[in-house]
Amino acid sequence: MLIRNVRPWGGEASDIVIDGDRIAAIRPHDPAAVTGAGDVDGRGRLAIPSFSDVHVHLDSSRIGLPFRPHTGAPGVWGMMLNDRNNWRNTDVPHADIVAGTLEQMIAKGTTRVRTYAQVDVDCKLEKFDSVMAAKEKFADHADVQVMTFPQAGILREEGTVQYLEESLRQGADVMGGIDPSQLDRDPVKHLDIVFGLAEKYQVEVDIHLHEPGALGVFSTELVLERTRALGMQGKVAMSHAYDLGSVSEATSRRLIDEFAELDIAMATIAPSTSNHLRLLDLAAAGVRVGLGEDGQRDYWSPYGNCDMLDRTWQLAFVNGFRRDDHIELALAVATMGGASIMSHSSPRVAGVGDRPGVAVGDRADLVLVDGETPTSAVMDRSGDRTVLHDGHVVADGLRLLGL
Repeated sequence: MLIRNVRPWGGEASDIVIDGDRIAAIRPHDPAAVTGAGDVDGRGRLAIPSFSDVHVHLDSSRIGLPFRPHTGAPGVWGMMLNDRNNWRNTDVPHADIVAGTLEQMIAKGTTRVRTYAQVDVDCKLEKFDSVMAAKEKFADHADVQVMTFPQAGILREEGTVQYLEESLRQGADVMGGIDPSQLDRDPVKHLDIVFGLAEKYQVEVDIHLHEPGALGVFSTELVLERTRALGMQGKVAMSHAYDLGSVSEATSRRLIDEFAELDIAMATIAPSTSNHLRLLDLAAAGVRVGLGEDGQRDYWSPYGNCDMLDRTWQLAFVNGFRRDDHIELALAVATMGGASIMSHSSPRVAGVGDRPGVAVGDRADLVLVDGETPTSAVMDRSGDRTVLHDGHVVADGLRLLGL
């Protein structure tokens, strides 16, 4: 395939040669080149890596359903109960809602997804099954990793561990944990179960951390301790963790250094808080950072529209970015940052000025999007997009192809 007249990361007009699922060559644009069958006319658009959403709850989505009043009580447990009490009350089968949400994500440019799938004594494996079915349905359009996730905690309801283990037997890719101190109130036992199951089934770990201040630091230190003791460097991610920067500058610096040393990744949803670890500091230290949309217009909040370009704008906004290189860093995090969390074969973002993912030898997972510069693309968020996955066009003009 030849992709004619595109500007990789906003550079000079180029023609990109795709061979199989890889970028085989990038050469200056030749206006006289003949377009063959199956080639793509870039029309001068930007070529950036496709988006990677590494923190999304497909299982709780209400995309495609009418808006409803928000009825959630404060706190993780109260919000979880709100979801539990309402998620079955739709005229649309749960599996169809999940699949429809993933379809919209791909159509808008996301071809790498790490999604949570809630497993507990109420829904058992029902939500997990819906997410696994969507993964299979769109296997030719996106890479999807499914995290078995104890949204209700692991220790509060008897039988949870058995369901979590069964989901791992059935192919879950990642073992999740959540607020080991605040929710389950026994962080040692909680993390022993999480890391024990991950080691048994040889999967990675992702800890969902909402805990505030010193409590969040304490739980994080227990995660660091286990990562080091079990030799799980590069196999652990911290999600949210949006209050780790609130304790002290020295503590923040120490945590960032330890994340870098142990290759612990971070997944952010661009929260509306100033207490998170600074993205610029994480990037400078070489910590893998990915971005996600979290809930999708669900029982937790009305936010979320399946568009990672929108969430990239939010990441730049909440970090106070104005400089082009900083806004482009946000775009690199939203694309290859998450890709490097899902696969160590993907190039990671190596600092503020690094723009990986569109070079010879890279995987041909790309988004062609209208924009004068990468910064303008983030600001304008045009719908003129063409999406490639493994060297194939899978979406164009916000519509999925080849399904």
